Amino acid sequence: MTKLVIQIPCFNEAETIGTTVDALPKLVPGIDEIAVLIIDDGSTDNTVAVAKRHGVGHSISLPRNQGLARAYMAGLQESIRLKADVIVNTDADNQYNADDIEKLVVPILSGEAEIVVGARPISTIAHFSVMKRMLQKLGSSVVRRVSNTTVSDVTSGFRAMSRSAAQQINVFSDYTYTLETIIQAGQKGMAIISVPIGVNGETRPSRLVKSIASYVGRSILTIMRISITYRPLRFFVRLGGVIFLVGFLIGARFLSFYLGGDGGGHIQSLILASMLMSMGFIVVITGVLADLIAVNRKLLEQTLWRLKKLEENRDEPD
Repeated sequence: MTKLVIQIPCFNEAETIGTTVDALPKLVPGIDEIAVLIIDDGSTDNTVAVAKRHGVGHSISLPRNQGLARAYMAGLQESIRLKADVIVNTDADNQYNADDIEKLVVPILSGEAEIVVGARPISTIAHFSVMKRMLQKLGSSVVRRVSNTTVSDVTSGFRAMSRSAAQQINVFSDYTYTLETIIQAGQKGMAIISVPIGVNGETRPSRLVKSIASYVGRSILTIMRISITYRPLRFFVRLGGVIFLVGFLIGARFLSFYLGGDGGGHIQSLILASMLMSMGFIVVITGVLADLIAVNRKLLEQTLWRLKKLEENRDEPD
């Protein structure tokens, strides 16, 4: 028996959740059982009641609005508890073409991938501005480079993952899960691919992208934080190397003046050079220590994953 859980994070989605649920497929090749899970992120309307009227069999409610990333992780944990073999995440505003769930699931079932991300036709989406399309392409290229993956649409929330992948993913951000999960999966060496998917018309403005400047800023911070978390040595060595190099160049400039007999008037340069070179060295040492901590974190994550597997096997009936 292969079970698919379709999880839908919701926050005040009473107007669209019925349409979204009705569009979900009732049969998917290779899947024996399909369950729909609503994650109510502190809604103040009747989102859950509407979803249940449309046949949703499972729901969990967070005590208050905690943001998309927390709702997403709560959904993964509940999907694992529901014995899902494959988990598909989709948005409550019916943004994505639900018929393409099969495209997401097939690579998981065949063993081709552990995570599959639906790639939207960004260049043809009418409600995307030219600026948003450009930033989307730029952001995706940056995340691909950082994560060492080939995902073409990194902000797409329409994605599937295997049970094993879901057990290994840990999202720390309160803002969004899309970038972090891809970078994390890439750093963990998971097989992750993109498949082209279709989209429906806009039903409401994005709640995540309140302004382009805010979204870009928070996305940059997320990318930097996850990069530091998973590759601290590379980050700190590069940063420390730049600081050290600037100090070295200033020191070389002072040395040239000193050898020319004019060193007395440039003592400030010598002091600045010494400070920068020392700072650069300290930053590199910090990177070494952070890398050792990262190794321990990876070991803890592997231990936690093995414990989850042991508990899972223990709970299975003989």
